[in-house]
Amino acid sequence: MIKYLGSKRTLVPLLNRIIAQSGATTASDLFTGTTRVARGFKQAGAFVTAVDTASYAHVFAKTFIELDASTLPVAELTDAIARLNVLPGKHGYFTETYCVTSRYFQPANGERVDAIRDLIESDYRDTWLYEPLIASLLLATDKVDSTTGMQMAYLKTWSKRSHNELKLLVPDLLNGTGLALQADALEAVKQLPEVNLAYLDPPYNQHRYFANYHIWETLVRWDEPSTYGIANKRLDVRTRDHRSAFNSKPAMPVALRELVANVRAETLVLSYNNESWLSREELLDICSVNGHVEIIDVDFKRYVGSQIGVYNKAGERVGEPGAKRNTEHVVIAGEKSMVQRLMQALPQD
Repeated sequence: MIKYLGSKRTLVPLLNRIIAQSGATTASDLFTGTTRVARGFKQAGAFVTAVDTASYAHVFAKTFIELDASTLPVAELTDAIARLNVLPGKHGYFTETYCVTSRYFQPANGERVDAIRDLIESDYRDTWLYEPLIASLLLATDKVDSTTGMQMAYLKTWSKRSHNELKLLVPDLLNGTGLALQADALEAVKQLPEVNLAYLDPPYNQHRYFANYHIWETLVRWDEPSTYGIANKRLDVRTRDHRSAFNSKPAMPVALRELVANVRAETLVLSYNNESWLSREELLDICSVNGHVEIIDVDFKRYVGSQIGVYNKAGERVGEPGAKRNTEHVVIAGEKSMVQRLMQALPQD
């Protein structure tokens, strides 16, 4: 999947073990992001509802969670990918904005993005192929960028991977059904039916994913927004429409308490970073409304941008290096016997 600050790659084995041991047949992932966790739940046999506000997250959820590979003419997707891969590039908005006036991608790859995305919009908009093709383009573009992951800035010199040729691959679609919702978790949870297991991975700080991954928003929306600053962020990054209570230190505890109280699930699983605003004890208190609570701590290596800092076009550092490791708290809440059974099946390092 794409390089992603909120990626749960290191937690996936643990979370997969939790859903397998729980026997859940229905699940929700209310901050799904790249759908890495939701896909694991789907592969475990659960009907998953994947929720996120981001346009790129919704594309991934429509592709990997909602589509059922066993019912689709996948050969059509293979043919479409082959067609897109031989398109000649053309200089358009994406190239000018993200390759010339900023340096996230090499111009040759930017021109390929312009050509491919235009054709997806004109020829596949009203077909089942639309989201899988955009997902494939997102994944391919991420492999040839010149950043440390986030799109707050780009590297002072071209990354080695940026010189590679952009190439789309057929997305690995999964068997089974699910539901993709582009919505705010606080609102969506009021309408969702009860599930066996609900997973929450709320934002950890003031940095909004809409700003961190503004290029992916534009690639999906294909709306040629006005931009500002060296990073060429979308102008609407500045509007209140894309601000979340989870990105505010005063509002976040209230919002999380409200969300947890409204989740209808037999078992609740919440992951949260130890460097953020809530303590271990506060997490336990908030989740106690769902029943018996246990917690497990997972140590992991931080993303590369935190370790080396990031730079702007002038070669000036715009992000200082941080700690190399931190801890993810995984809270499990629900009926006592179930929670204890899950804890017994998990590694207790």
